[in-house]
Amino acid sequence: MGKRRCVPPLEPKLAAGCCGVKKPKLSGSGTHSHGNQATTVPGSSSGPLQNHQHVDGNNGRENVSDLTLGPGNSPITRMNPTSGALSPLSRPNGTANSTKNLVVTAEMCCYCFDVLYCHLYGFPQPRLPRFTNDPYPLFVTWKTGRDKRLRGCIGTFSAMNLHSGLREYTLTSALKDSRFPPLTREELPKLFCSVSLLTNFEDASDYLDWEVGIHGIRIEFINEKGVKRTATYLPEVAKEQDWDQIQTIDSLLRKGGFKAPITSDFRKTIKLTRHPRLKRIKPCL
Repeated sequence: MGKRRCVPPLEPKLAAGCCGVKKPKLSGSGTHSHGNQATTVPGSSSGPLQNHQHVDGNNGRENVSDLTLGPGNSPITRMNPTSGALSPLSRPNGTANSTKNLVVTAEMCCYCFDVLYCHLYGFPQPRLPRFTNDPYPLFVTWKTGRDKRLRGCIGTFSAMNLHSGLREYTLTSALKDSRFPPLTREELPKLFCSVSLLTNFEDASDYLDWEVGIHGIRIEFINEKGVKRTATYLPEVAKEQDWDQIQTIDSLLRKGGFKAPITSDFRKTIKLTRHPRLKRIKPCL
């Protein structure tokens, strides 16, 4: 396979949102689309979540970092799948929840490409990378083609050590997103990979204590069968779908499997957690 490297880009620019959603019915008892049904994937202990988008900057706080690599940095043309990451990442100050110096580097995206490449070609998995192994909630997203069509996006809000977490969710998002068939070798040259790390979640005072386009939200509710369910959207989903707060909440309820009529009183029973919209970087490809 030769001595190839995943070379970081020379200058950053803002990334577009990732992981669009199909527009489900926002009220009544209608069914929702296949891509919005599941919030977990069998066989994963950390509770993967689907249909997410990355987030932008706010007040200079690095609560969320993300980065995207595309075909120019794919493992087929630019990297050695057995080499792992190339340079270390500065560890965040203090605990894993401190993100003062946290940056999602090209090495993280390269590592995801390595893992997928080795899996699809039956090679041994790459050695452990050299970037930080601190625990963070994380998401891995795959897009394909010139128009960057969503091809898989799954992550977890449970903090996982980055080495094992990125390895797990690289394959989960590429092969087990129920909205899409598994990725194939033939698609590798056209793939884009995004990695997002999330921290600093806040409990909202009620289901309206958040802003469209500013906050990502996660709701917990008890469905009509008495079962606790959760559903989540990252910040750009509501904005891109042109939803207001009520429409977004109702969409999340349907995504979480709630089939009964949605009333104002029921919305008041929802527990909502939010996180800010923060800065993200995409390399120039």
